[in-house]
Amino acid sequence: MEPNRRTFLAAAAPLALSACGFKLRGAPDFSFKTIAIGSAEASSLGNELKRSIASGGAVQVLPVAQAQVVLDVLTDQREKVVVGLNASGQVREFQLRIRFRFRLRTPDGKELIPSTELLQQRDISFNESAVLSKEAEENLLYRDMQTDIVQQLMRRLAAIKTL
Repeated sequence: MEPNRRTFLAAAAPLALSACGFKLRGAPDFSFKTIAIGSAEASSLGNELKRSIASGGAVQVLPVAQAQVVLDVLTDQREKVVVGLNASGQVREFQLRIRFRFRLRTPDGKELIPSTELLQQRDISFNESAVLSKEAEENLLYRDMQTDIVQQLMRRLAAIKTL
């Protein structure tokens, strides 16, 4: 390849990549400044959601009487279902699920997001000789699913444009 052509291609590559529209996902932009989250105090998903919203700095988590919008947590449920057995009837595979049902409304009752369910599921193999490591893997999978649900919920909350 001749030197001028090589130089041109080296200079054109960054220009082409910048024109493709790629942009890192930034912090969500919410149309409200305060939110009340009706989740149980012991809910790890509810606590992660509160932390995610508060970490942006633009929205405060307040009691219902002072908030512009209210996120009602209708269901926050973890499930573990057997999906595979071996020939002798021993468990070989589980399916882990997190079901999160919510709705978003104003304090006076106007529904902004109707009752919606977010579901995450992961398959995990099971081996009775490695129970402790499988338990740790299960906890990691639950944490990963929980983070995915919080991110989905944050995107849905950011999509609300009118109150």
